[in-house]
This record gives sequence, structure tokens and C-alpha cells, in this order.
Amino acid sequence: MLKVLAACGNGMGSSLIIKMKIEKVLKAMGLECEVHHASVGQAKAEAVNFDLVLVSEQLVKEFNPKGKAKIVGLINLLSEEEIRTKVEKALQ
Repeated sequence: MLKVLAACGNGMGSSLIIKMKIEKVLKAMGLECEVHHASVGQAKAEAVNFDLVLVSEQLVKEFNPKGKAKIVGLINLLSEEEIRTKVEKALQ
């Protein structure tokens, strides 16, 4: 099962929206997943427990690129197409 974390500055609004979009996209891709959402601070501490962390492009630099989780930066948080494309690339 793919473990995914959506993160935003405060862990409330944007990350919850990203979480819902990710669930929809991954379901359409036929992938079994578990998606959580959190603030950037919490996500940095918990990233080791996830396969993917999706954040806005501006927050990518907050994460360790050498960690277990692949960090995926999104320009348009509402774009299902961008989520699909970037998740597919990250999973290759």
C-alpha cells in the first residue's frame, strides 16, 4: 500500500484539499493508498513514514531530498492532471 502525506503551511486548508485530490487521482490510477495531511513542521518529522510527500512547489526546499519519502512539489494544488503526472514520475 502506498503511503502518501499532503502538507501545507498550517496543515489545515490546503493540505486537506490536496489529500482529497490525491485520493481521487490515485483511486483512478488503480493504486491502493493511505493518504494523510499535516503541517510542514509535522510532515518534516513524519516524512520517513511515507512513500510520497506532496507539497506546494515553494515548500519543497523544507524537506530532506535524501530521505525515504519522495518529495513532490505542486504548482497548482487543485490540478488532478499535475498530481497524476508528478506521482507517476515519482513512482518510476
